[in-house]
Amino acid sequence: MQKPSVVFFNRVYPPARGASGRVLRDLARGFVRDGWSVTIITTGAEAAREKDGAIRIIRVKAPVKKKLLGAYLNVWLRMWWAGMGMPRADLVVTMTDPPLMVIAGDMMARAHKCRHIHWCQDLYPDVLPALGIKISERLMDFFRVRSRRAMKNADRVVVIGRCMARHLVRTGLEARKITLIPNWPDLELVAPDPRTRRPMSGRAAFRAANDGRTAHELVKPFEALFQDKDPRFRVLYSGTIGRAHPVQAIIEAAQILAKEHPEIEFVFVGDGPGFERLAQERARRSLDNVRLMPFQPAARLRELMESGDVHLISMREDSSGFIVPCKLYSALAVARPAILLGPQTSEVARVIDDFQAGTVVPQGDARKLAQAILRYRLDGDEWFAAHEGARRASRVFVPHEAINAWISRARDVCGIARPVRPVRRMAVHSTSMPVRPSSQKSAVEMRRSA
Repeated sequence: MQKPSVVFFNRVYPPARGASGRVLRDLARGFVRDGWSVTIITTGAEAAREKDGAIRIIRVKAPVKKKLLGAYLNVWLRMWWAGMGMPRADLVVTMTDPPLMVIAGDMMARAHKCRHIHWCQDLYPDVLPALGIKISERLMDFFRVRSRRAMKNADRVVVIGRCMARHLVRTGLEARKITLIPNWPDLELVAPDPRTRRPMSGRAAFRAANDGRTAHELVKPFEALFQDKDPRFRVLYSGTIGRAHPVQAIIEAAQILAKEHPEIEFVFVGDGPGFERLAQERARRSLDNVRLMPFQPAARLRELMESGDVHLISMREDSSGFIVPCKLYSALAVARPAILLGPQTSEVARVIDDFQAGTVVPQGDARKLAQAILRYRLDGDEWFAAHEGARRASRVFVPHEAINAWISRARDVCGIARPVRPVRRMAVHSTSMPVRPSSQKSAVEMRRSA
């Protein structure tokens, strides 16, 4: 019996870093386990054809020049052309990098007479103003009309947040077209599961997954995080600092807390255009309580995430409905309180409020941010309550649940019956926690015992 086939389109795929590439790899491997033939069309330094286990990867050459509009248009055309030249698949799944890939997916679905699902990680062109990208109103309207038309033609639009679904419905997409499937944390942050575990064996595999660097090169900058003689209350920001993630209020909050609470340390791990600005501001303000570090290897990811007493997420106020940062799910996976510096109407804020897993602070309000951090530092009861909320949420946002929901929708769209298999009960991982400590203990002491 011939396998059902699916082709995914996304600019980023491992070993290149990026949240969309990470969840795509997890999902693609889930499709393989479900018996699908899977192809990924993505980019690379050179055009290439590769294999990631049973997954076929077609890389188109990414342009050397980094001019934003021209580079994305170039990638869009190359990926579309690669897709048009492939044999017909049962299903095409487009993502949102490069922007407006949904239009290419609509064209391919029509030409190949196949099904099309659009996986909306970011909402283009609507998010462009929130990224500080200015285009004419006429051009914005043109792209929005074409994008919505392609979404209406799609068999299904999968969104990752309720705010995104509401915005699409308000702007003309029928609610029946939309399926909400949240993203999930990195698999290294959850219990090992043979259906989702990423294979990693041997020195070559390690170097390939970490940009060719050795374990010593990767661990060396990481070790400094744990060599402090005095206890630290760490406020952790892990991931890319991009155009939609302001950092000014975070720097100002660090300055507010620096003198009276030097034990509170702000740790930024990752990269992005905002990191250079962070380094400049740190030097200009002489902030010894701000530490900047590069991305760390996957093998140390859980240790890194658990090193944070509180996790920070930053969003522009006008980005609600257009993006849903994956940083939230990483914080929940390690049962750490999250502080969102951003819009109350966003999916991140809704999840934090629904599970009482942290605090939401208006973007730009450095004083309120400093107060929120200080409450978690000094009030053990408040930290522990948010920790319990995060732990409850971690039982909901589980990778295998989201991946199974995705595959189920794909089979429904394609009219493919799911194979009958023995039911196997899943064990949900949660870090064992001590009996609730006395409220006289600080949050640092409580987190260390956790």
